[in-house]
Formats: sequence, C-alpha cells, structure tokens
Amino acid sequence: MSLSSCVVVSEHVKDAIKRNKPIVALESTIFTHGMPHPDGAKTQLEVEQVVRAAGATPATIALLNGSLVVGLSKDEITSLAILSTQHKVDKVSRRDIYQCIAQAKNGATTVAATAFIASLAGIDVFATGGIGGVHRGAETTMDVSNDLVELAHTPVCVCCAGAKSILDIPRTLEVLETNGVAVASVGQSNFPAFFTRDSGVRAPTSLASADDVARLVAAMRLVSRAAPHAAHPGAVIGIPIPAQAEADAAEVEAATEEALREANRRGIEGNAVTPFILAEVNTRSKGNSLRANVALIKNNAHFAAQVAVRASTMTTTPSSRL
Repeated sequence: MSLSSCVVVSEHVKDAIKRNKPIVALESTIFTHGMPHPDGAKTQLEVEQVVRAAGATPATIALLNGSLVVGLSKDEITSLAILSTQHKVDKVSRRDIYQCIAQAKNGATTVAATAFIASLAGIDVFATGGIGGVHRGAETTMDVSNDLVELAHTPVCVCCAGAKSILDIPRTLEVLETNGVAVASVGQSNFPAFFTRDSGVRAPTSLASADDVARLVAAMRLVSRAAPHAAHPGAVIGIPIPAQAEADAAEVEAATEEALREANRRGIEGNAVTPFILAEVNTRSKGNSLRANVALIKNNAHFAAQVAVRASTMTTTPSSRL
C-alpha cells in the first residue's frame, strides 16, 4: 500500500521530502484545544513562519474529513481553529485515529498522533509546546498520556519545553526511561517545566546546542535504518523557555492546584483534563501562562528548525564520522 493511500502530503511538504530538505512537524491540538481562539490560529501561523525563517519547511499535521494531512495550508489552519470553537474538531491521540478516519471527522493531533503521522511521512523532527505525561494522582487514576507510549516505538525527535507543568514530572521522566526514550535538556542539567525553566528534576543528559541534538537525530536515523522492521524509540529534547518569558513558578503552581481541584469537582476526566486545566491556569494567571505558552512554542520551533537544518547535512554513518 502506498503512502498516498493513507496520508495526504501537501505539495510544499512533498517537494521538501523529494529534495531532502529539512522539515519540522507541528501538532494541531495546541491551536485548537491548547489556546483560546483566535490566539491559537494566529500563533500557529507565526510558528510556521519561525520555522521557515530558520531554513526549514513547517508541516502542521491534522485530520481533515477523515484524511491524515501533513502540511496544512493557512486557510486549513484558520478553518480548523474556527471549527474547534463549534466543537466540530476532536482531540485525536493515537487510539482515536481509526475512528476519526472511519467517521470522516476533523481531528487535531496530540503529540502521540502527530509523531505517528509524521513518521509515516518520513519526518523525524517535531516541535511542540510540551509533551503529555503522568498526571498528578496517577497512582490512583492511572492517567498516563499516550505520548509516552507512542515515543517508545516511534523514532521522532520531539523538541519541547519539557512536560507540561500541570503533570507529575519526576514520574513522567521515569516512564520515559522505562520506555527507552532518549531524554535530554538543552543548556542546563535539569529538565525544564514548560512555563518555567527548571523543574528541579535532573535530566538524564544535557546537550549544549542544536548541533548536538542534530547528531542525536542522525544517530537515531542510523539505528532505525539498520533495522527498518523493528520498533525504535524516539527522543524528547527539553528546551527551557526564554528567561524573559518565564512565568512565575509559584503563581503557576497555585493556579494549577486550584484548576485540578476544580476539574475534580466538575468530574472532568480523560482527554478533556489537560485543555481544561490549561484554560483555567491561563484565567487564574491573568493571561500570563498564555503569553509564556506562545513564547515557548516559538522558541521550540526555532530550535527544532535549526536541528532539522543541521541534521539534513549529516550522513547517517557511525557517530565518529557524524
């Protein structure tokens, strides 16, 4: 079965793939469910421009009328954002893809679904705000994001600002370790905490630059191509939010605790939890968390584009010759 039978790749992305040009995958949940309208669509289009300015091709991924689309147009991004305000866009993780295709629905892709679809299209550098992870209280709820499972067998490098700060970051890192996912922090020892630069939890590895991450991507490609029929884990690269955009840690934590209590009171569960809490934190922080979110996704996109550009010039040979 050909790729075109299950994935619709836009012409600009198809051209970049054909010419072996650097590409950065982008998720769609961030602008449909992670930010209020019209901030979401505006931010996504600006993020795409950041990627282009750094020399790479952006590929926003979503499901449109049941089709897996790699490389949404400006109009498609705007339309999807508007449809989400009318509750006509599902939040789609890996488990939801079949149903979304079967019912010809519109879907905004999470980290897990985006990584999977990007991998189908041969794209292995991906920028997002923050990954999902182990939710607070997961020892009783068992609420663990599928992002952590998908990255155990999908060789995609996710450039992010760490795990979302509303999560249990130490346990999230433990699950990533269990799943064999490479994890590194950029420019510091500790893993970042999304809205803030330092989670207080040491990352397994610290890398200094986009060049170092590009070498990791080249190594990931080498191993994946050596055994193409085996499952290979991806990588999570934690990029601290720019210092000038960092939110107040105490304010974010207080807002998160209040939002969690409100979610419990209302009985909100499943994939509705994260969008609800992010919206509540934004309200309770008087918009500070949204401003931080916009800054960090642009920063991550710029870094990911640098990685993709550098990795595109590296041959997948043993590391001594990268």
